Amino acid sequence: MIIAVDGPTASGKGTIAKALAAHFGLPHLDTGLLYRAVGKQVVQAGGDPDSPADALAATEFPDSLLDDPDLRNEVTGSLASRVSIHPAVRQALFARQRSFATQAGGAVLDGRDIGTVIAPEAQVKLYVTASVEVRAQRRCAEMRDAGREVSLDEMMADLAARDERDTNRNDAPLMVAPDALLIDTTSLGKDAAIAAAVDAVNSATGQQPCP
Repeated sequence: MIIAVDGPTASGKGTIAKALAAHFGLPHLDTGLLYRAVGKQVVQAGGDPDSPADALAATEFPDSLLDDPDLRNEVTGSLASRVSIHPAVRQALFARQRSFATQAGGAVLDGRDIGTVIAPEAQVKLYVTASVEVRAQRRCAEMRDAGREVSLDEMMADLAARDERDTNRNDAPLMVAPDALLIDTTSLGKDAAIAAAVDAVNSATGQQPCP
């Protein structure tokens, strides 16, 4: 079973995807980390994330980079959004994601084009979203917990800019697959959002939840 979880930054898709993987006993891939690694690699190499050539060269990043905690920060997140608009970068990372999705037994992948491009044949497609303000509040809380301060207005502006790039890029834009199930986490806590996702998967696959 392939479960595709798409959605914008800070919508809760990563948390939901990890929980689904644990619940259904499937491997999980956060595809956004691949693009964050490319963004980080570009900067480390002294390149320009807005340059198609520099970004493509950075797709040859070492696997060890995926363990770098800096990939989770906001600076790297913005870099990921910038390099992901280049078609050549997306193509270079396509095979890696596709291989993970089609492994024996299935998998859970979260990103922005899983259900539309990477695994359009996925048995379950979820699109996780939330309002920009709520997403910004969540991100600000994460930053504070990490010892970094950022204003809500700045975070909202950053997320809005990422949304604009992701939804309007020519290649594999962020969009809701026609057969995706929508989960709006704006007013949902973590446990409620996960429960809604598990219910959605069970409903889509005809599985009965444990009594």
